[in-house]
Amino acid sequence: MHIKTSNQEKLVLGIGNYTCNWGMHICGLYSSEKERDEIIFAYLKQGYLDGDRAFYCPVERTVDEFYRDFANYCPHCANDLHDSEYFSIETAKDLYYPDGTFDPWHMDRALHEYYEKSQVKGKVNIRATAEMAWALQAIPGVEHLMAYEARLNYFIPGKPWISICMYNLNKFSGATIMNVLRTHPYTINGGVITYNPYFVHPDKWLAENAPQYLNPHKH
Repeated sequence: MHIKTSNQEKLVLGIGNYTCNWGMHICGLYSSEKERDEIIFAYLKQGYLDGDRAFYCPVERTVDEFYRDFANYCPHCANDLHDSEYFSIETAKDLYYPDGTFDPWHMDRALHEYYEKSQVKGKVNIRATAEMAWALQAIPGVEHLMAYEARLNYFIPGKPWISICMYNLNKFSGATIMNVLRTHPYTINGGVITYNPYFVHPDKWLAENAPQYLNPHKH
C-alpha cells in the first residue's frame, strides 16, 4: 500500500506492505518491546537490503544489546553492524545532550552536519529512528523537546531522509502524546501507517508554543 508523503522517490518502508516517499517524519507509537522491534527491526533491515544508511538511537536497551538482538533478527546484516557506512548507532547522551543540556539549536546544527557529511561521496538515503524515553529524565532543556520535533518538519522535507520517533505509550503521558501527534505528520500505530489529522504546521505550532524556535532564526 502506497502512502504519498512527498514528491520524492518512492521506497519500501519495510513495515507491513507500505511504501512511501522520502522526506517523511513519523511518530511510532507502541506499548511493548515486541511492537517496538517489529517497527524498528523491519525498517532497518529493509534499509540495509536497499543500501540505505541507518541512524539509530537505542534507549530502552544498550547499544550492545541492539547489536546482539538485531544480528539475531538479520544475520546477514551482522558483518556490517559496526560499519558507519551502513549503521550509525548513538546513545541518547551522545546524540541529544552531549554537553548535558538538550538544545534544539544544537540538534539543528548536528543533524545538518551529519547529513552534509553523509552526502559527500554521493547521495545516501538515511533511515533514522530513536527511542524517545530518554526525554523522561530530568535533563536540562528537555522541556524544549517538542520544539525540536516541530523543527524536524523544516529539516526533513526535500531530503532522502525518514525519521521514526518512537514513543512508548506506557511511559509518556497522554498530554505529551498529544503534542507528539501535533508535531508529526504521520503515525505508525498497531502496524498501521496513516496521515495524522492532529498534525500542526511547524510555523503555527512554534508560534503558539515556542516562538523562540521559529524560522528563520538560525544558530
